[in-house]
Amino acid sequence: MPLSTTPKTLYSPRYWPTWLGIALLRCWAPLPWPLQYRIARILGMLANTFARRRRHIVNVNLRLCFPEWDEETRNGKVREVLFNNVLGLAEAANAYHRPTESFRDQVTIRGLQHLQLAHARGRGVILLGAHYSHLDFGGALVSLVCNPCAIYRPNNNALMDRYILQGRSRFMKSVILRSDMRGIARALKKNEVVWYPPDQDYGRKHSVFAPFFGVNAATITATSRLVKLNQSPVVAMSCYRQEHTDRYFLEFQPLTDAFPSGSDEQDARLINQALENCIRKSPTQYMWTHRRFKTQPEGRAMLYQ
Repeated sequence: MPLSTTPKTLYSPRYWPTWLGIALLRCWAPLPWPLQYRIARILGMLANTFARRRRHIVNVNLRLCFPEWDEETRNGKVREVLFNNVLGLAEAANAYHRPTESFRDQVTIRGLQHLQLAHARGRGVILLGAHYSHLDFGGALVSLVCNPCAIYRPNNNALMDRYILQGRSRFMKSVILRSDMRGIARALKKNEVVWYPPDQDYGRKHSVFAPFFGVNAATITATSRLVKLNQSPVVAMSCYRQEHTDRYFLEFQPLTDAFPSGSDEQDARLINQALENCIRKSPTQYMWTHRRFKTQPEGRAMLYQ
């Protein structure tokens, strides 16, 4: 439903800050890239100063995952992560409000034949992705080469949820709730390409523990279950921006033939390794702002305290 026909309840004062944020994103999208970039730099510096909780989470994640970085290096990477998360808002606004075809000249695509061969098998494709800071813009770039469906977790803010869904519907064939496993299975049986990100901590239920950047991480087992339901091939997808430019790389790589292995733990290791290989191409463009390691075998970890 367009925002112009939004229910009256979403015009209540509690949503006024969200309306302001949406208006600012709409204003950000038409700006030239250099100006978008400069604004993000300023806001990123403010985030580094005032978003202390998020900065702390990023710092903990980077300390765990990149122990080879000294403190000075890590602090610089923390600033870059926060900047890229802010820039991701501008990139999302671009995806939501600009013609998708206008991005074609900004992207270099590698390994497309792997996606095409997988799709030609007629059993759908699980496009294994991760939560990059430019998540929505990456979805728009993927739509240049296929007609993808996206897995989605509703936003707690009803107005923002509506805005995001409306924006993604411009370049996604459909959006499927993360909890709707039957809907995902139906899409695969229709030979759809389903973008599936298994890289967040959803707790112990339906998860096993496997290394992610050498750290124990609760990893959902749904990916291998979906493969078994329809024998759908899995293709790993990475998307990253060339530093300081508006040029992007979109790369596809088939998951190892050893997947699924018959072991949930081994499958989780293979998935995390594939995602790690993608993220290492540009580590600070990953969304390190979420508590990836909050659940541990002994219970909820105190890592982020």
